[in-house]
Amino acid sequence: MQSHRQIEQRSLAMISAIVQRIDQDPQRAGLLKARENCQRWPASAAVQEWQRLLEKPWEEIRLLLLDPSEEGCRLRQNDPFVGILTPQERWEFYRS
Repeated sequence: MQSHRQIEQRSLAMISAIVQRIDQDPQRAGLLKARENCQRWPASAAVQEWQRLLEKPWEEIRLLLLDPSEEGCRLRQNDPFVGILTPQERWEFYRS
């Protein structure tokens, strides 16, 4: 069984890969994907918070995603950036 700390380290590593993918894409398609995810998901406080955050410039969103604080951890627990990494890429993080 993994500790909370190990799970958070994995989450931070995965979001770092997502951030890198978005950084490398001049179209920032990952942001569009995250916004679309928020549109599809049932309304909740977390989804509404992410909808507001996704209106900010990428540089601000990027800092929030990579924030190692408790606030960053909280945001990553409900982040809408699913579908940016392939299932195979995600499994690599779970296996390592």
